[in-house]
Amino acid sequence: MLNRPRVIPTLLIDEGNLVKTKQFKNPDYLGDPINAIKIFNEKGVDELCILDITASKRKKQPNMELLEIMASEAFMPLSYGGGVTGIDQIKTIFSFGFEKVILNTASYENPDLVREASAYFGSQSIVASIDYRTRFGKEWCYTNDATKKTEYSPMEMAKKAELLGAGEILLYSIERDGMRRGYDIKTISHVAQSVNIPVIACGGAGSLDDMKEALEKGGAHAVAAGSLFVYFGSRNAVLINFPEESTLIQSNIYKKVGN
Repeated sequence: MLNRPRVIPTLLIDEGNLVKTKQFKNPDYLGDPINAIKIFNEKGVDELCILDITASKRKKQPNMELLEIMASEAFMPLSYGGGVTGIDQIKTIFSFGFEKVILNTASYENPDLVREASAYFGSQSIVASIDYRTRFGKEWCYTNDATKKTEYSPMEMAKKAELLGAGEILLYSIERDGMRRGYDIKTISHVAQSVNIPVIACGGAGSLDDMKEALEKGGAHAVAAGSLFVYFGSRNAVLINFPEESTLIQSNIYKKVGN
């Protein structure tokens, strides 16, 4: 029997294209997101996180046509975030087959949506995304693709999201995004200890050892990554990839328990 914390590839979408950013800037075009989903199907991933990185900033609705195609192609649980502003949108996204909706900008600008959605669909279906960076020695949360600073720290926002009914936190370091230098273990640990709901660590993974550290030292319940699963080698050649189960066991991310 294996203890299998979730290892979640994160796919970033910009105008329907698969991209990867560094510190939420300069999106690098990678290709068709549907092709990536098909490859991850073959790799047997636990879950896919899909984020439209510019929908909220540009005041755009979710691309429902693309989301429906994604859901029809995916064999694994899907979560989606980007441009979600109302219950009807969430109903539509769930009707396609998505299991979770991720709320970021709406969590700050319309917290009642988190409360209403959690009550209507169940907390397990609603994820609060917390994007944050350090400014003048203090961590602050940002919205609208990291362009708008809020008055909340990650810990404060995590507590608020839990009270509103969110069932999970996606904790995303803006400064570490795409840098592949490791997760922000200190902040992950502080946030994980401040709430009673699962925390997904995101931003900075450069190796499976980084993931192990986020789980063991940071106390994350799951780990998400983008660059690690869409690039290969020091020159960042585009290659959709995911480790074999045996590799995750050898890396001590998956652990054998019991007999």
